Amino acid sequence: MDCCSPSRRQALLWAGLAAAPLAFADAAPAGAAAPADLLVTDLDVVTVTDTSVTLTWYTGSRTAVDRYGAPAPVATDTEVLLGDPGNPATMKTVFHDTSATAYHYAEVSGLEPGRTYAFTARSAGQTAQQSTLQFPGSAGSLDAPGVFTTLTPPPGRHLFTLALSNDLHVGEQTSGIITGGWPPSFQQDPGLPPYPEVMLDAMLSDLRAADRGADVLLVAGDLTSEAEPRDVSRVRQLLDGWGRLGSDYFVARGNHDRPHTGADYAGCTPVAGAADHHDCWGDVFPYRRQTLTSHQVGGLRLVGLDTTTLDAAGGTLEAGQLADLRHLLRDDPDRPTLLFGHHPVTYESAVTTAAGPSFDLDAPSARALEALYRQTPGVFFHHSGHTHRNKRTTMEGSDAVEFLEVAATKEYPGGYTLLKVHSGGYQVTFHKTRSDLARRWSQRTRAEYFGVWPHYTLGTIADRNHTVVRDLSGLTAL
Repeated sequence: MDCCSPSRRQALLWAGLAAAPLAFADAAPAGAAAPADLLVTDLDVVTVTDTSVTLTWYTGSRTAVDRYGAPAPVATDTEVLLGDPGNPATMKTVFHDTSATAYHYAEVSGLEPGRTYAFTARSAGQTAQQSTLQFPGSAGSLDAPGVFTTLTPPPGRHLFTLALSNDLHVGEQTSGIITGGWPPSFQQDPGLPPYPEVMLDAMLSDLRAADRGADVLLVAGDLTSEAEPRDVSRVRQLLDGWGRLGSDYFVARGNHDRPHTGADYAGCTPVAGAADHHDCWGDVFPYRRQTLTSHQVGGLRLVGLDTTTLDAAGGTLEAGQLADLRHLLRDDPDRPTLLFGHHPVTYESAVTTAAGPSFDLDAPSARALEALYRQTPGVFFHHSGHTHRNKRTTMEGSDAVEFLEVAATKEYPGGYTLLKVHSGGYQVTFHKTRSDLARRWSQRTRAEYFGVWPHYTLGTIADRNHTVVRDLSGLTAL
């Protein structure tokens, strides 16, 4: 899953989690009529906005399997019905794509804000079955079988849209390994582009589309698999094809991007005080380790944090960077501020991270960061990655700042979050990437970690889709 071998306890935790949900998966209703051999499953209510919903699911064979033992794909049609909850007579087809695919993606727009809808997704007339358990946290959950409620838009006019992403892992060739060759992992099919580039290209293409309209992209770490020079150059090339570093897109270093040792890295700049470590990532993205970056977009202050250590998967904030952040925030405490860094911060995040609390930002750094935020009224949002999941948390005893972990771009659920900033608040929505190859790879990696991956990473609807009312009237439109 990430650099640096986990403890035996962490590995056993994953194995235990994997065993728990399997009995709940793909439970078809008794007596359901369906074409022989067709499996319609893995239904996710991915995105709920104020005017739209996006559903995804998979159609496969009950008897034939692929090389990983998963149901072989069966291409069928894609249909969605909507109506009023508790009133089956109102259910009507609102989306029907007759082109055949096994990787179904249905986005229905034109919905009413703040309204609850009943829904059915189906292929070849067979209803798709939801097979993902979603565990609510402190943010609560709006999940219920067969229904969803559209969001209420934030007050005021729309100013600009930020895209939040992380965990691109360019250069990675095998997905889903914790340690050694365990557990069973997944690779791209021969002849196809590397899957990290497939998923990154799909995201970048999405963000420029009229129905997404991202103005700025933030990448909160793990741009590369292991910061090898060719991979750092490649991810910079791909991102530069989308926009300019420091104005269109902004990055923070992740633990996979940290300075490395060994012959493959010897041509890069040595790290002061640790000359056996060479910083290939820092040679391409011109930011020194454990230093922050600060920019403004429409008056919004964007602060990137480098939370990496030299050799561990977990994170820290060294004294110099904390001091710089303290001075930066103290000089303009009321300015609306969004921070992003790779490692999650809050206590709730630490105790619910499958790899254990040591995988997140260390406790002294986390508490120091929260103390700064409590003293800075303008701070309202902190974006992180690293856990590869969608999860929304807050500081102990205060909801003044939203801490949002965003799922990985490079594997299931395979996407990004849009943060639509209005003068009276903001709206958060998570989106899967939708190219054919991206949907195919996302479905394959759904089976990571013995099938537990969706139950941990997708998050509740409320985690990944919500509206927050806040006075942001001092910001300007782009």
